[in-house]
Amino acid sequence: MASQGIVKIFVVGGTGAQGISVISGLVRDKKYQARVLTRNSTSPRARQLESLGNVEFIEGSFASEYDLRRGYRGCDGAFINIDGFNCGEKTETYWAIRAYELAIEEGIKFFVYGNLDYGYKKSGYDPKYLCGHYDGKGRIAEWVLFQNQFNQGRMRAAVFTSGPYIEMTIAIGTPMSPTVEDGIVTWRVPLGSGAIPHVSLDDCGYYVRWMFDNPDRANGLDLEVAIEHVHYEDLARAFEAVTGHPARFIDEDLDNYWARGPLSMAAELGGGYNSDPSDPAFMTVRENFTGFWNLWRDSGKNQGIIKRDYKLLDEIHPNRIRTAEQWFRVANEQGLKDGGVTLWERVQPGNMRPILKLAEDGMKGSL
Repeated sequence: MASQGIVKIFVVGGTGAQGISVISGLVRDKKYQARVLTRNSTSPRARQLESLGNVEFIEGSFASEYDLRRGYRGCDGAFINIDGFNCGEKTETYWAIRAYELAIEEGIKFFVYGNLDYGYKKSGYDPKYLCGHYDGKGRIAEWVLFQNQFNQGRMRAAVFTSGPYIEMTIAIGTPMSPTVEDGIVTWRVPLGSGAIPHVSLDDCGYYVRWMFDNPDRANGLDLEVAIEHVHYEDLARAFEAVTGHPARFIDEDLDNYWARGPLSMAAELGGGYNSDPSDPAFMTVRENFTGFWNLWRDSGKNQGIIKRDYKLLDEIHPNRIRTAEQWFRVANEQGLKDGGVTLWERVQPGNMRPILKLAEDGMKGSL
């Protein structure tokens, strides 16, 4: 698309953690312009995006046909990543479908859907692995790729499947936020011998930019990305190697995790903070993230339920981050460059900052 000159991409989810990286990747050399749908164009995250240049805003909601049409009109491409924590699995399903249909109506040429693994299906529909914010996206991703078989004459489409950001391992308000216990950085999570295919946010920006730069190859592709399948004993060793300070992984059982883990205070709240507790589709945070952790417990060594094609990722992004230790080193160097804060200092009580918009907003958003 970029070969045709500057093109405009409509982005839903642009002020989220992934969205900021994606937009940065698109506009870094001014070959693309981004139009971002946001509830508040003066928020700190919106101002961060505005400072990049080649970014404009439309205030509104993804749950509005009028706002989606305004966003699409005059754009060439779209990157749609709906916040499932905002609305819940049921509402996200409807609006993701409408987002695709309206994109065709409004003349979008290339549509990229921001996705997560359909773990429920990949497990053989075992209810142990139900995870609303993953399965809600995964169903739509398959639907988008199926529709793409018939609609390529008007609009081509691809799917970008990410996963838990590795930045979440050193941030507050995430399922794997660490603690410091007796001077030891500690991840108490119910992972066992499993592994999480963590994703680097910077790499997300690279991959999505590659998709828009190469629409012929990306068309019909579900690009599933990760750094590596990170086992948390390896994560702790990597942290020690980079910082020189002790770290450990403690395999916590689910009962203890929900009693005192990083999400314990929100366990009985809705997985979607605008979802209706009286709706049969309602899931609590506990229900949602129990399936989440079960997925990773059974995905060790890239041989379980959730897999990645690392050979393909090496081809697409030869300079990608490949290990947790490599990412920790980059993060430590960047912290020193930005403000003299080491990785060790960054995880101390009172120093950890949110990476997820959900944690930053305090579950106060609206449709």
